[in-house]
Amino acid sequence: MEMQSMIVVLTVLLVVGTGADYVRPLPRKTLHFPWSPKHSSHPQQVHISLAGDKHMRITWITIDKSSPSFVEYGTSPQSYNFIAEGESTSYSYFLYKSGKIHHTVIGPLEDDTVYFYRCGGNGPEFQFKTPPSQFPVTFAVAGDLGQTGWTKSTIDHIEQCKYDVYVLPGDLSYADYMQRKWDTFGELVQPLASTRPWMVTQGNHEKEEIPILKDGFVSYNSRWKMPFEESGSSSNLYYSFEVAGVHVVMLGSYTDYDEYSDQYSWLKADLSKVDRERTPWLVVVFHVPWYNSNYAHQGEGDDMTASMEPLLYAAGVDVVFAGHVHAYERSGRVYNGKTDTCGPIHITIGDGGNREGLAHEYLEPQPEWSIFREASFGHGELRIVNSTHAFWSWHRNDDDEPIRSDQVWITSLVGSRCLAERSHE
Repeated sequence: MEMQSMIVVLTVLLVVGTGADYVRPLPRKTLHFPWSPKHSSHPQQVHISLAGDKHMRITWITIDKSSPSFVEYGTSPQSYNFIAEGESTSYSYFLYKSGKIHHTVIGPLEDDTVYFYRCGGNGPEFQFKTPPSQFPVTFAVAGDLGQTGWTKSTIDHIEQCKYDVYVLPGDLSYADYMQRKWDTFGELVQPLASTRPWMVTQGNHEKEEIPILKDGFVSYNSRWKMPFEESGSSSNLYYSFEVAGVHVVMLGSYTDYDEYSDQYSWLKADLSKVDRERTPWLVVVFHVPWYNSNYAHQGEGDDMTASMEPLLYAAGVDVVFAGHVHAYERSGRVYNGKTDTCGPIHITIGDGGNREGLAHEYLEPQPEWSIFREASFGHGELRIVNSTHAFWSWHRNDDDEPIRSDQVWITSLVGSRCLAERSHE
């Protein structure tokens, strides 16, 4: 026994002393949501999203189909000086019938202010904080969430982050045709999504299309309405929004994107309207990564890259976020497959905690444009400090502690020779 103990101690010392690679924790099971009775007119699955300048969209679901779609709100608890009327929708998916899905836009709102609100005149009071009107501003970022124990860990870590807006680059609930899982996902994220705006785009798990029988994205479009109309888009699958001094473009990897498509035309028009003096930072988000050195989903973004990468390059995009690959990777500034100081930084962050697990296998040798890569669950934080500098950090879920594993200061392309040269072309 003494010899065995000595071997164990020596092994531990050897591992610690040699700085062994991080050992990833085991997968965690899908969360269990026990049924609990709820009042039919009380709001459920409450989440909020930006809806144009100084406005917020409040979304919730009620079982009672006669419940009204208004929101009372104000800056003091249980004291509502304002009221806004909204709209509602619902959908059927074979034997499943959704509750009444309410969407109400409120505002105009003051910047960097806490508001208290109640949905439909019933149920508990909620509160949220509006983003600031100027720097600094912080975005929390994590894609491919799902509903596992690791999802819960990621959400808990994001809650600890003092963020202003959460950006989700696709794959939300992993319902995959089982519509009740959209409801449990709404329950899971409500504590966060009701307090800060969640800005999302679609992934492959949102499609849920059955040829001839069911169109794609029915549940996603019904439940997660984004400000596409406010940004001049004709589809909920792609849109843009602005917060503080940042213009954010949310694109759709699963709708047409070639140069003859509506999305391409909209993107070209949207980028042409960006005023870099007013919004010096330009960020783009979509699901399928264009720069990916993981074996998983290799090459799936090539067609979209060929079509849209020149538009992003010409506009001087600073950072691109993607999901889909269940791992983390950060590139340097890159364009057309090569390091380019005028190209965007690409960050793959499809590691929110989904049930499919991590993508462990990477291509070797590591491409010259790839700076940091690791297969772990986690989340990222982009803190834009001023018009020229931002701090990016990625926080690995190390058991139940968020460990900062990658970080970098990013300098915006605003004021650089890149944009100066293009303005004279």
